[in-house]
Amino acid sequence: MNNLPFIDLAIIGVYLLSMVLVGFYFSRKSQGAEQFTKAGGAIPGWAIGLSIYATFLSSNTFLGVPGKAFGSNWNAFVFSLSMPLSAWVAAKYFVPFYRTTGEVSAYTHLEHRFGPWARTYAVACFLLTQLARMGSIFFGIALSLQALTGISMSTIMIVVGICIIIYTVLGGIEAVIWTEVVQGVVKTLGALLIMYLVIQGVPGGVSKIVEIGKSADKFSLGSFSPDFTSSTFWVILLYGFFINLNNFGMDQNYVQRYHTARSPKEAVSSIWLCVWLYVPVSLVFFAIGACLFAYFQVHPELLEVVKGQAAAERLPAGASAQEIAQLAATLQPADYGDKVMPYFMVNKIPTGLVGLIVSAILAAAMSTISSGMNASATVFSEDIYQRYFNKSANDSQKMRVLYIGTVLFGLAGMITGIAMIGAKSILDMWWELSGIFAAGMLGIFLLGMISKRTNSHEGLTAALIGILVILWMTLSKYMPEEYAQFKNPLHVNMIIVVGTLSIFLVGVILTKMRRKA
Repeated sequence: MNNLPFIDLAIIGVYLLSMVLVGFYFSRKSQGAEQFTKAGGAIPGWAIGLSIYATFLSSNTFLGVPGKAFGSNWNAFVFSLSMPLSAWVAAKYFVPFYRTTGEVSAYTHLEHRFGPWARTYAVACFLLTQLARMGSIFFGIALSLQALTGISMSTIMIVVGICIIIYTVLGGIEAVIWTEVVQGVVKTLGALLIMYLVIQGVPGGVSKIVEIGKSADKFSLGSFSPDFTSSTFWVILLYGFFINLNNFGMDQNYVQRYHTARSPKEAVSSIWLCVWLYVPVSLVFFAIGACLFAYFQVHPELLEVVKGQAAAERLPAGASAQEIAQLAATLQPADYGDKVMPYFMVNKIPTGLVGLIVSAILAAAMSTISSGMNASATVFSEDIYQRYFNKSANDSQKMRVLYIGTVLFGLAGMITGIAMIGAKSILDMWWELSGIFAAGMLGIFLLGMISKRTNSHEGLTAALIGILVILWMTLSKYMPEEYAQFKNPLHVNMIIVVGTLSIFLVGVILTKMRRKA
């Protein structure tokens, strides 16, 4: 087991304790259901913007993006480039829509538009997305801290999860937002510090990093050919536009924040603040990946150590040194990209600074997980409990359900994270799962907003056809080779694009057919 110096442990401990104390501070306020879910609509736009930015900047970004850039190139940065267009649509159409309805749940209006089935399906998709998001983030933070401490990943998830549950339950959305403001600053400073330390470790500095990166094509944004079967520039651009449209327009994590703003104008400004912060800062994480690639190229002896560790994790316990060496020789950068930053942190960052950087990674994880817990509990209360079990629930009953829901979804996120142990790439895993679950939800939402004449039966038919398309695109890769002609030929990130368009277009066509009949 690795042992962190006392000063690093103290910094991490102080950070975790401070987050819990924030929850206690906000618990002193009147914690009715309105305060717990909307913060009384009294949060300034800049704080909400920093909060949304912190939610985007999760440990999937902190650990997964450098690992992805190390193993391939900057192709995934195109996701960030798609954000301004999605934000424009959200600011112009979604924010005014939600502020007008006043519904704290993003899915209540779907029942008004299409009936209970639409609301239920969207809620199921959202909750599955949240479990995938929280699980991947728990996994990411545990991966890093295990390298530092030697403590089992499951134990790390449980300890960190308990801290998050405490301050989220006690303080509600207000505690979530204000802790995320702090966490957004901490994780940004942590990223800049890591990049500085890696650059310092490369003889020749930035010029050497650029030279090595260019020779290995590390700065490529992907092919610009019109190919949708591989991860080209256009595939990631489309994926990013649709998934960010879902984030800003349908994801309870973000929609709920629109209601906490003091005015519609401040809600809109929060979206743009998030975008203008996230795009350049996400580029920093891709730069960290390129810097780490150059660092390990000029220190090949360290690269062999990382490959050996990655190989040992893939083999059964007790594997011989020869078996480990043989497997390590076959590994490609994409196979161990997620391991390089934790290794660098363990071995090359000075005492004291490790505690600060671990706190930044914790901030990256905690902000998104706490947001997911609160949003999931809100949806559970509004769209399940009050819809199906107690329509006339009083405030104390609502609060009891919100508290229980927060705890249950926090525990479910931990269990999901533990189940993900052994995954190859955090970022790839999260992108695939989010695209699958978000596709149907976004398609129904757009159909309801744009095609005003589509009725419930047409919407349901379109949703069922879209779900079949999504299932085929997701599961056809498991077909035997004799049925290869029936496999999905498109890249996995096209699932949300094709799934969303299938539901929307089928709904529009059915509506036009009915009107002509």
